[in-house]
Amino acid sequence: MRISTTSCLCPFLVCLCFIQRCYGASHHVSAKVPSKNQTKLANGETEVHHRPKRGWIWNQFFVLEEHMGPDAQYVGKLHSNSDKGDGSVRYILSGEGAGSIFIIDEVTGDIHATKSLDRERKAHYVLHAQALDRHTEEALEPKSEFIIKVQDINDNAPKFPDGPFVALVPEMSEVGTSVFQVTATDADDPTYGNSARIVYSILQGQPYFSVDPKTGIIRTALANMDREAREHYAVVIQAKDMAGQVGGLSGSTTINITLTDVNDNPPKFPQKNYQLYVPESAQVGKPVGKIKANDEDLGINAEIKYSIINSEGANTFSIATDRDTREGIISLKKPLNYERKKTYTLHIEGVNVHMDPRFSYLGSFKDTATLKITVGDVDESPVFSMDYYIMDVYENAQVGTQVGAVTARDPDSRNSPVRYFMDSQEEGVRYFNIDEDSGVIRTTQPLDREDMPWHNITVMASEVDNPGLLSHVPVTVQVLDVNDNPPEIATDEEVIVCESARPGQVIQTVTAVDKDDFANGQRFSFALPSQLPVNPNFTLKDNEAIVVLFITLRRSKKEPLIISEEDIRENVVTYDDEGGGEEDTEAFDIIALRNPAAAEELKFRRDVRPEARQHCAPPRGSSAEPDEVDVHEFIKQRLVEADMNTSVPPYDSLQTYAYEGQGSPTGSISSLDSPGTHSEQDYNYLDDWGPEFQKLAQLYGEADSDVTT
Repeated sequence: MRISTTSCLCPFLVCLCFIQRCYGASHHVSAKVPSKNQTKLANGETEVHHRPKRGWIWNQFFVLEEHMGPDAQYVGKLHSNSDKGDGSVRYILSGEGAGSIFIIDEVTGDIHATKSLDRERKAHYVLHAQALDRHTEEALEPKSEFIIKVQDINDNAPKFPDGPFVALVPEMSEVGTSVFQVTATDADDPTYGNSARIVYSILQGQPYFSVDPKTGIIRTALANMDREAREHYAVVIQAKDMAGQVGGLSGSTTINITLTDVNDNPPKFPQKNYQLYVPESAQVGKPVGKIKANDEDLGINAEIKYSIINSEGANTFSIATDRDTREGIISLKKPLNYERKKTYTLHIEGVNVHMDPRFSYLGSFKDTATLKITVGDVDESPVFSMDYYIMDVYENAQVGTQVGAVTARDPDSRNSPVRYFMDSQEEGVRYFNIDEDSGVIRTTQPLDREDMPWHNITVMASEVDNPGLLSHVPVTVQVLDVNDNPPEIATDEEVIVCESARPGQVIQTVTAVDKDDFANGQRFSFALPSQLPVNPNFTLKDNEAIVVLFITLRRSKKEPLIISEEDIRENVVTYDDEGGGEEDTEAFDIIALRNPAAAEELKFRRDVRPEARQHCAPPRGSSAEPDEVDVHEFIKQRLVEADMNTSVPPYDSLQTYAYEGQGSPTGSISSLDSPGTHSEQDYNYLDDWGPEFQKLAQLYGEADSDVTT
């Protein structure tokens, strides 16, 4: 395109002479302003000489992209006002693409593009122009910069870089519900013409969906779209540039739209009446059948809760939902009995768990069905009349004595005969047998209550028609006592009596035992054998349980009791300490200090009775004295034992011992030592000692009255 040098309207002005009337101050002008010379003429007038301006006037150059012609594309022309057209000015071009893409005629200043340009790759080029004197190579103008801009043409179609797309929208959505937005891109220049002005349209997907031509938003266009009728839609959207005009370029993409589920369908039983067979032997808590209602919805919208809504069925059966299969699993709550009830009718209801109030206008989201259950007859094992039996029989009863009877019956309607027998492996079977027809239990040998008071046996019953069906019942037999055992003297040890024993002294306590039950034994009377000669030195006191032997009393002279105030035989130390009660059996072991050696022996051999007890003491005046015992060592030993004993309570207890020491000229005054004393005093003189000893004198006085001389 040639550039006019006189028109101000041409869009491709290059370098023109300065024309004040056209460009004025709105254009960049680079010029040398000449000085004014004045010449005075002969007529007196002054002639003013104007030096012509020289300068560059630059505008933007434009070149069309994608030029396909055979000749180079003309870009524009450079011209300096110093150029007189005589070829003395040489134009030089430098910068981006100079010499390769853009060439210049050094004489005329014409610029041409030798290659096809792509605006989308490079939108403009920056170059520099210079005018030189061809002869002197001096710069006639300073180097100036100008831009060649590649002008866009519509050579790029709109594109959807991320397609195809996937979108979801709930079924039954209202018309105009936004589904998805698509955006196409165009590489052309959006600031020039309509090359990048895109308009969207729908090519496929009507009448279900629509698209906004400017924004690319896809919306529902049809009401009440049902997922159960159609779930997937493929919508094709086109984007066309040039504002959709003829000749514009276009691109398209696909949006795969899926309708998501909502709870718009109630559960439905395929049929209204069902039948189920359940044998009466079905186990409680185990499933016996199943039922299912269909729901066309998905996920939680199809979850169903089953229930039995009539009392007849709910009392005997239960129903629960299987989460995986969404079936109603029917289980047994109580045992079935064909002979009592042969059929059951269940009214079952299935209700959606998650309701959507938007669709309540469609009706109730539940359904009902009737299930008739037939109970099957099963041959059952015999049933005993009781869960267990307790019987009794007297010991020593004759062989064949009837102990009792068990009864069992066939629970089935045919009432088959029952046979009884015992478990032969049990210990108690050898003492009893059972009549296989009547269930009567009898003894097979004499029973001894003292040997085995209880017998546990197991009785089994089976049907004659089906011996494989067995029932078991425990039977406990108590052996009742009869008085068949004489009393036995608890000890037959020899009694030793010292010649110095005092009259009335207890020399032996005799007890008896009886193996029979308390109701038939333990009531004894004691007497000396009548066939033996009477010994006047001994007497027997019958206490109906325990018998006591006494020696005849012998009177002796009273002797004064002298106690020196300085001779303190016993120190009593009182502690404000609460004893261990009845369980504290070691707190007051009086024998320990009196005879420590014997106490230790008794402690470790409490299960052995002594062979004989000698109720005597050394005669008066004898030189025999108690063994010397180191009381300090004994107490120390007992302390160590108490510390090592883990069974005692975790606190200290007071151990009290009745030890009076040795060498007392008056002997012991303790009544606790009376059974072993060698005193022959008359105990009536104790009244003289004061009120404290009157009770003691009274007790010994009563003992005297019971002694026979």
